[in-house]
Amino acid sequence: MASGLLPFLVMFIVQMAYAVMNITSKLAIQSGMNPFVLVAYRQIFATAAMAPFAYFLERRTAPRLTRPIMFQILLSSLTGITGNQLLFFVGLKYSTATIACALINLLPAFTFILAVIFRQENVRMKTMGSQAKVLGTIVCVGGALLLSFYHGEIIGLGESKIHWKYAERMQQRDQDSSGKTNLLLGPFMLILSALSWSLWFIIQAKMSDKYPAPYTSTTYMCLLASIECMVIAVCFERSTSAWSLTDAMRLTCSLYAGIICTGLAYCLMSWTIQRKGPLYVSVFTPLQLVMTAILSWALLREKIYVGTAVGSAIIVVGLYSVLWGKNKEMNMDDGSGKEMNGNAKDVKNDVELQGNQNLTN
Repeated sequence: MASGLLPFLVMFIVQMAYAVMNITSKLAIQSGMNPFVLVAYRQIFATAAMAPFAYFLERRTAPRLTRPIMFQILLSSLTGITGNQLLFFVGLKYSTATIACALINLLPAFTFILAVIFRQENVRMKTMGSQAKVLGTIVCVGGALLLSFYHGEIIGLGESKIHWKYAERMQQRDQDSSGKTNLLLGPFMLILSALSWSLWFIIQAKMSDKYPAPYTSTTYMCLLASIECMVIAVCFERSTSAWSLTDAMRLTCSLYAGIICTGLAYCLMSWTIQRKGPLYVSVFTPLQLVMTAILSWALLREKIYVGTAVGSAIIVVGLYSVLWGKNKEMNMDDGSGKEMNGNAKDVKNDVELQGNQNLTN
């Protein structure tokens, strides 16, 4: 079960959690919350949520921390949390939730390239598995770019029957204010966020082999990121009112993003990376785009265009191609291993038979 359906369900739940976070985070930022403050609170709540699990579940089984492991945890906090989340939320501030999700779908391409460079993924272009992975990655990126730059006609789904007064008020406030969208800064920050996150996948894949304790490593990672994000946030925002959590959406978003989307999600991704590799985890990010587009229509009254639907369909096809190729390669590797073990047993039996014959003679 753990090698088949369970990793798929885990990553599906993770992407759904991130889609909800994109909506709540956009609303919190529209309410005036500084993205740096939001990220700092997110790490503080994540550390507080993960520490008890790390202590009670892994205090006896977690391997000893060494300097190389601590250095990898530090790199993970800088790339996967501090760099990735700060860049993402700044990009989200100057764009929309749908554009943010679309450009984050560059993650599989970045991860695939880096995984090949660091020899965590094999590219054997003569095999169907590698061809499917390369083609699927290209298709995913192509679908994301199509969704980003082509809208087309509005799909006649009508207006959502959900009337969330808070969201409507924040949307009106965002439309009345100026300077909230930057066609250059927002996408640029989101692209850098995807690159930073892909580096985390590579580092995490190497670290999980030597330190298979996801709760403990995530706690340490969030603790270091809390310090890093607090220092950065204080440098940019020193007003005490900016750190207030009296607004219900700010408090809810900070708690949800920290406990669910950092603490729980990073543990689940680390668990999946340990079993399926970094590329498997990264190719699920396109699902977040589809979920966010649906939630944005239902809750934020964003229109769904033909480009959104076509791009989403292309992304799903690319995702299926990569998963199929990855699964085929894993089956081939398992088959080769079994064949090698079988050959070794045959050689061993031949040697034993020859030795018995020599003793008989």
